[in-house]
Amino acid sequence: MTKEMHTPRHQGSCLCNTVRYEVSGELGELICCHCQRCRKATGSAFIAVAPVPKANFRITHGEAALKTYRSEAGVCRVFCGQCGSPIMAYRESAPEILRLRVGSLDTPLPTQVSAHIFVGSKAEWHEIHDEAPQYTERP
Repeated sequence: MTKEMHTPRHQGSCLCNTVRYEVSGELGELICCHCQRCRKATGSAFIAVAPVPKANFRITHGEAALKTYRSEAGVCRVFCGQCGSPIMAYRESAPEILRLRVGSLDTPLPTQVSAHIFVGSKAEWHEIHDEAPQYTERP
């Protein structure tokens, strides 16, 4: 069985460069989630994610360094065990779709935020200044 040759559209890595990956297809819409769980997972006001079919995502280096945290809701957050950088997440109920943490991309992302979700529980110290739609919860 031969591997299909492809040119990655996007490449990314963790902070310490132990984990590297590539995405061979298009990324889905860029979503910023402001829920408390995402704030705690990032230590920031929100997390920026884009859905990617698992078939289009490939770890190219450092797979053994990846660690997974599974929440009670069946969400698995995958991060570098060396530096803690979030790489992706997925729901156990839909493992074929990854939620790529776009802050880990090394290649440019020529898109704008398409929506802000869970703004009903966003950090009170953060203001949203773009024109993307805002949803109190998940639309």
